[in-house]
Amino acid sequence: MWDPDKYLDFSDERARPFHELTARIRVESPRRVVDLGCGPGNLTATLAARWPGATVEAIDSSPEMVAAARAAGIEARVAAVQEWVPPRDTDVVVTNAVLQWVPEHRKLLVDWLAAMPSRAWLAMQVPGNFGEPSHRLVRDLARETEWAHTLRDVVLREDEAVDGPVDYAELIASAGCEVDAWETTYIQRLTGPDAVLEWITGTALRPVKVALDAQQWRRFRDALAPRLREAYPARPDGTTWFPFRRVFAVGRTP
Repeated sequence: MWDPDKYLDFSDERARPFHELTARIRVESPRRVVDLGCGPGNLTATLAARWPGATVEAIDSSPEMVAAARAAGIEARVAAVQEWVPPRDTDVVVTNAVLQWVPEHRKLLVDWLAAMPSRAWLAMQVPGNFGEPSHRLVRDLARETEWAHTLRDVVLREDEAVDGPVDYAELIASAGCEVDAWETTYIQRLTGPDAVLEWITGTALRPVKVALDAQQWRRFRDALAPRLREAYPARPDGTTWFPFRRVFAVGRTP
């Protein structure tokens, strides 16, 4: 279960990669713009504002996120990105911080590009920080004796969940497309106590929270918090530096 309110706790920080991604899409009047993994719809709204003449399609696998998007005026629907097939008039596809959850996303990218019309745009962004302490410490704790049995079936993403920009560039270019790929490490200045723990509670820790009851979840958080504080110490003013690498690729069909 996704919590839209928790996800939006850091809405400005989560929005910046989206805006930098979509800035590379150079089209004036697309017919259909699709947001795959629209979340609470706050960023989908910027696509509708940029291209008011387009049909804006928004999907997300989370009923909670779709409900939040609909409450914000976005005509979203519940669906998995694996099930989506590009309509013939799809001129822009945006998938922002979604494909890291989809093991088969490399094949999906190729299939989508093959099905999209000529001169269409596909823009993707995924986090590339799965080897960092924010994720590694979660995996380490989940493997400890107290949690190993309860969390044995929980999939916690490793480095291989996503590729680097060169790999995505090669994949998209091999499909015959123009490609622009890059990576950025944002040095985010988070505020509040246990800021990194609060950040990952809205994303990386979601599968753990779903697998645990309320008491277990509190114990897991209490065990994880001091480890994250050591890895990401607070500054004297109470803020915390949180380096966050993201990988981007934009392709245009021939």
